[in-house]
Amino acid sequence: MFDSGYKSQYLNGQREKFVRLDGLDSRLSSPSDTGLRCGFNVEGLSCAGHANKKKSTSFKRGIRKGSEGLKSISRSLGFGVSRAVFPEDLKASEKNIFDPQDKLLQLCNKLFFISCILAVSVDPLFFYLPVIKDSSECLGIDRKLAIVTTTLRTIIDAFYLVRMVLQFRTAYIAPSSRVFGRGELVINPAKIARHYLLRYFMVDFLAVFPLPQIIVWRFLRSSNGSYVLVTKQALFFVVLLQYIPRFLRISPLTSEMKRTAGVFAETAWAGAAYYLLLYMLASHIVGALWYLFALERNDTCWRQVCSGTKVCNTDFLYCGNDDMQGYGSWANISSTVLQSNCTADGDNPPFDFGIYKSALSSGIISSRKFVSKYCYCLWWGLQNLR
Repeated sequence: MFDSGYKSQYLNGQREKFVRLDGLDSRLSSPSDTGLRCGFNVEGLSCAGHANKKKSTSFKRGIRKGSEGLKSISRSLGFGVSRAVFPEDLKASEKNIFDPQDKLLQLCNKLFFISCILAVSVDPLFFYLPVIKDSSECLGIDRKLAIVTTTLRTIIDAFYLVRMVLQFRTAYIAPSSRVFGRGELVINPAKIARHYLLRYFMVDFLAVFPLPQIIVWRFLRSSNGSYVLVTKQALFFVVLLQYIPRFLRISPLTSEMKRTAGVFAETAWAGAAYYLLLYMLASHIVGALWYLFALERNDTCWRQVCSGTKVCNTDFLYCGNDDMQGYGSWANISSTVLQSNCTADGDNPPFDFGIYKSALSSGIISSRKFVSKYCYCLWWGLQNLR
């Protein structure tokens, strides 16, 4: 049955014997049928298939346990085990979600930042609306400037509404994924909307709410002079209160620009121009407040004089009340009484105007030339903030 024979060979100086079997049954040597690899050696018959199979099974079991352990750790840390989404995956996605690092969106963010600067620059123009009419010695509202100011603010705020809409469709980086360096994008529209509503939506909404426009439009539709004082006071408080959210919305916008583009100003000249612009903006705001407070100081003097005059009514001090009873008697003496008691000329005026004396003596509170009025107030703001 077997064609066997002894052969010898010298290995390392020793004589070794081995047996050659030519007719061994194929059932003992076929690895395809049984998965076993058997053979004869000096020690006898040996098979290695079961051992390797046991080792493979234990190795797979260990891999499975290890992956389950990693999953449990990730769940405990709150990372989740969902598939990560990165910018290259977002491009292939069918969802209409914008990548925060997209070049076009970065350009839009720069334009939105410029619109925010213009918005806080237009708001102080509302303080220039009250003006004194020398012809009738009354305090009124510059209607032409009111129309221009409300139109500019409406256009700028309408442009910022585009950013508010884009925020509902712009992916954001999950805070938990920033630990590992490359951030994972959240592209679920519901999560994006919830993220924006809970963080910056209320600030943006309060910033673009057209309350100053409503106050001015309400005054322009009515010709009653009693609205002059109410409009002046309402504009002062509303514009100042809205400055809080209009300045706060600049901070997340600049932070987003730094996070997506890496830098805020690409050149040193751009950074210097930005800080110079902030200085000019502060001077612009201070100058507008100085103009408004100068009018307030003049109005206080007029009220004191009016309270000591029998034929005077405080409503006569505001333009549009010339049809009231007794206004004719007051109009005959108003110019003489007010100019003699509320003049800012001279070294010792009858009323203490304080730091607003130069505003009254220069005549800017009664000037209808807006450019000269604005430049004078801006110069005063630059001079006192240097």
